[in-house]
Amino acid sequence: MTDVTSAKSARRPHHWRRDLIELAALFTAVAVADAIANLIGHQPDGPYLLVASALALTATATFHTWWARRHSHAPPPDTDGVPGVDGAAVQPVADASAPEAGAEETTLWRMRTTVRDAPGSLAALCIVLARHEIDILTLQTHPLAQGTVDEFLLRAPATLPAQQLTRAISAAGGSSTWIERADAHDLVDTPTRVLGLATRTALDAAELPLALRQLLGRCTIHSLPAVGITGRATGETAPVEGVLEETVMRLRDPSGGVITVERPYLPFTPTEFARARALVELDARLGPRVPRSEHVLTLPEGNEITVRRADRSDLEAARAMHDRCSEQTLRLRYHGPVRDADRYLDHLLSPRFGRTLAVQTASGRLVALGHLLWDGDETEVALLVEDDWQRRGIGSELLARLVALAVEAGCESVYAVTQASNTGMVAAMRALSLPLDYQIEEGTLVITARLGATPARTLPPYEQARH
Repeated sequence: MTDVTSAKSARRPHHWRRDLIELAALFTAVAVADAIANLIGHQPDGPYLLVASALALTATATFHTWWARRHSHAPPPDTDGVPGVDGAAVQPVADASAPEAGAEETTLWRMRTTVRDAPGSLAALCIVLARHEIDILTLQTHPLAQGTVDEFLLRAPATLPAQQLTRAISAAGGSSTWIERADAHDLVDTPTRVLGLATRTALDAAELPLALRQLLGRCTIHSLPAVGITGRATGETAPVEGVLEETVMRLRDPSGGVITVERPYLPFTPTEFARARALVELDARLGPRVPRSEHVLTLPEGNEITVRRADRSDLEAARAMHDRCSEQTLRLRYHGPVRDADRYLDHLLSPRFGRTLAVQTASGRLVALGHLLWDGDETEVALLVEDDWQRRGIGSELLARLVALAVEAGCESVYAVTQASNTGMVAAMRALSLPLDYQIEEGTLVITARLGATPARTLPPYEQARH
């Protein structure tokens, strides 16, 4: 801690020249007085000599006064950070009367621009940003065959329009400039964020599409299977190393088929393609995996049920549940011929296309399935509850948990496709206490729930789960 000394108590530097001049003036005055005294004692015109001595003394006093005032009114020496005579740095005293500058409101931006791969190109951009009082929080460079893509996370004054910043960057040599609002989550440095996404992917195979979306920003992801629900080959495939075509990348799905990622507004860089391919390779090496947590619930009539994640290992149990369901129940769920219901199960239970929750009784029988399906930029929810277990709150419980998973995944909305006669599904959607949009097309009812508001019901605490 540095002590700030007041102006009255601060030690001033000693000036030896001033003392020498004062001493010389004193000796001069003594000598003049002595000479005058001798002359007065031996000469008859003593009064004239006294007047001359008075004039000499007056001139000497005037010179001394002028010299002292000249140096006492001089500006103080620059002692900012310069050691004083005692070895301590002399600190300037702050002016308490000066107004304190208020913190200006700022906005976070993500900006990407392409510059020439030449010395000084990045410096020109930084100079422009500094002139607009913009702080560079993070910077990534993506080398290309021609030029370099620089990606910034910026903190700019809130009054600075994005269009003005874009024009300034263009004038400094930037091209193909793209800018959008950022938030506090973007402050995490890239290596930390990528490691976090890799960890989530390693724990749950269903996280791969979500991890790719968070890694690459706003994009559309489609998982296209190699074999359709009819058992025929779809012809969808990709080489092991993947394919990058500006705004589209195609990656081989470890479970078969291809993962297509599209971002029409911004081309992918080779660095982004390499990161995405590394996540897919990690998923392929780890193989199928689903978290095995279980939540035990008690129904109003006292029966216990277990809610857990499901995957393709539950295929036979799901087909057995289909056999126990009525044709009306299957028709309301699959919106097509009942005989095709079993064909959808392999697709629905794949973690690549979403997350599935299963409900089983104390005896281990599967009695309900809830699906959260990734559908490009949108997310679908679907329920199937065995006839004998309907009207017991199982559907509402599953739907609330699926919506909680959608919120956790960062989805903006979920939709359910059903029929107006399916009063159970309509009631379950309304029980979410979320804003709902209804759309009816040719007898089919599409209910969309906006997830901007917090859902009324969420998953129970993790410590209450049984593993």
